[in-house]
Amino acid sequence: MATTIESSNAGAASKKKHLGIPEAIFVEDVDSFMKQPGNDTADAVLRKLDEQYQKYKYMELNLSQKKLRLKSQIPQIKQTLEILRHMQKKKDTTDPMATHFLLADNVYCKASVPPTDKVCLWLGANVMLEYDIDEAQSLLEKNLATASRNLESLEEDLDFLRDQFTTTEVNMARVYNWDVKRRSKDNLLKSAEKS
Repeated sequence: MATTIESSNAGAASKKKHLGIPEAIFVEDVDSFMKQPGNDTADAVLRKLDEQYQKYKYMELNLSQKKLRLKSQIPQIKQTLEILRHMQKKKDTTDPMATHFLLADNVYCKASVPPTDKVCLWLGANVMLEYDIDEAQSLLEKNLATASRNLESLEEDLDFLRDQFTTTEVNMARVYNWDVKRRSKDNLLKSAEKS
């Protein structure tokens, strides 16, 4: 009894690990699978499998978009951290820092920044907050670590999703082939009865 509970908990943990992506069960014995309740015809089963396949495609699209966002966000965080480190070095001097900043796409402006121990960070949703350089650096390092972890998790989820694609495609092919064989047997029996 304890082993079944542990194994079911392990199964539940692996399903939660993949962002709620349902696992596609491989159909080994198509005959017994087709005898299960709800599997009346091969067309109905193929429709269910195709629906599941389309859901996986939709999930893949969403995960791929998240991955692209993270892949663009990580270099931005790294660049901001690099700028903060440079400002950290320059804050004890009296010389202003010469720089270029982005006004619009491909339009930069030259600026002279006096030494400071405060920076403003865009947090998103049109929100900007002022931080000490040390606080901003620790916040960005935390955000970089979180973004990197999320990217790794997304990669694992996409790999798991590709496995589900393959399993579903194989199941569809097996059910389709089973149906073709069944129809050919029925046709042979009908032609044998007629003669």
